[in-house]
Amino acid sequence: MTEDWTEKYRPKTVKGVVGNPKAASDLLEWAKDWSSGAPKKKAAVLMGPPGVGKTTLALALASEMGWGLVEMNASDQRTGGAIRSVALKGSLSNTFSDAGDYLDTKTGGMKLIVLDEADNLFGNADRGGIPAISELIKETKQPVLLIVNDFYDLSKKSSAVKNDTLQIKFQKPSASTMAKTLRAIAESEGVKTDDLVLRSIAENAGGDMRAAVRDLQSVAAGKSVLNVNDMGNLSERTARKDMYDLMYAVFRKGDPVAARKASFDIDEEPGFTLLWVEENLPYEYTDTGDLVRGCERLSRADIYLGRVHRRQYYGFWSYAMDMMTAGISDARRTSPTNRARFRFPTYLMKMSRSKSVRNMKDSISGKLGGYLHTSKARIASDVLPSLRVTLKNDPGLRASMLRDVGLEEEELAFLLDTGVDSPMVKLAKKDAEPPKAPVKASRETAEEKKAEKPKPAAGQKSLFQF
Repeated sequence: MTEDWTEKYRPKTVKGVVGNPKAASDLLEWAKDWSSGAPKKKAAVLMGPPGVGKTTLALALASEMGWGLVEMNASDQRTGGAIRSVALKGSLSNTFSDAGDYLDTKTGGMKLIVLDEADNLFGNADRGGIPAISELIKETKQPVLLIVNDFYDLSKKSSAVKNDTLQIKFQKPSASTMAKTLRAIAESEGVKTDDLVLRSIAENAGGDMRAAVRDLQSVAAGKSVLNVNDMGNLSERTARKDMYDLMYAVFRKGDPVAARKASFDIDEEPGFTLLWVEENLPYEYTDTGDLVRGCERLSRADIYLGRVHRRQYYGFWSYAMDMMTAGISDARRTSPTNRARFRFPTYLMKMSRSKSVRNMKDSISGKLGGYLHTSKARIASDVLPSLRVTLKNDPGLRASMLRDVGLEEEELAFLLDTGVDSPMVKLAKKDAEPPKAPVKASRETAEEKKAEKPKPAAGQKSLFQF
């Protein structure tokens, strides 16, 4: 079986990670601070889009510093209990290195705790994960790295993530930087190629170094010389137009036939294209007549898509695409005046950002619905709005939500619109804990109490003599 080049050529040193020298330098400086004791911020967050080298840099750091590694990623169970069992315990105790050497923190032996995709914690599968991460950040005695794509989504759930971590941002590497790395890999594999091929692969990957290496491996398989004619399917992907190109053809080129042909290069469903056209139509067609004609044809496309859903007859897709491309282009009677960048659909952005909120709301409604014997829809519409206000003013109710209803700390924090490590959530957790059982009196205490009992009156030996 052919070895994966992304693993074979994964950098072993921090300097070997390309594209983000400032991020690599900041992380290495933070790591060196551990040699003189724990730094002020004991956890660091690596944030940026996928494929830019965040995980690679974390592994290279552990290798270069001679640290052991404790890693948890999205494939692992990451409930609060799992994180406390694996990551938190690992951060508070000694361990063994990958080579089997004992690492004693007192003599400088460290280990790196890595939580990959730390922002992807959803629903019951990862319940209790956010409080455990906050606890890990505050209590760790070992260096901790959180790797995230969306830092904002995670930081708004925990003040510890926002205030007690070193945040290091990653950018997509340039195509020229990626091409240099691809050339080194090709030469190591004995594959001769030219700059045009490597540049095409790099640009096609869109800043994702991992994807670029895999593309190079796929097109170079079984070849010793690589040229443009060998690009095959990769060349098709490079030439494929994106949604911005399609919007240009529809709104600004003034050629309905060209707009229709451009839609053939878009690997998206008509419903997705409809959202793009709908978002940009009022900004592109400022003339009232153009806008009316454009909206009429867009609504006709929406009718066709509705028939697809109702009748499951996908032949209507072609009619819908014709209406929202050639039809929209033909609706213009005035010359284009807008030169601004086309807008990404607001609906898609809102749905993406609200995904975790909707999941949280659904989980809370389900638990409250079971407790109150009503539907989730009824809870969401009638109970949650007033419950939020009541919870902020009723500490007893907050504790009851955790103890009786079974809400998690994250869910209570969501209702209170605060972090999981806020004073209100901590107090509710403390109040929700069952009272400790009273300590049984010792034998000596019982004998002392027995001795203190009043003696019967003189002449009275027992109750029967009363």
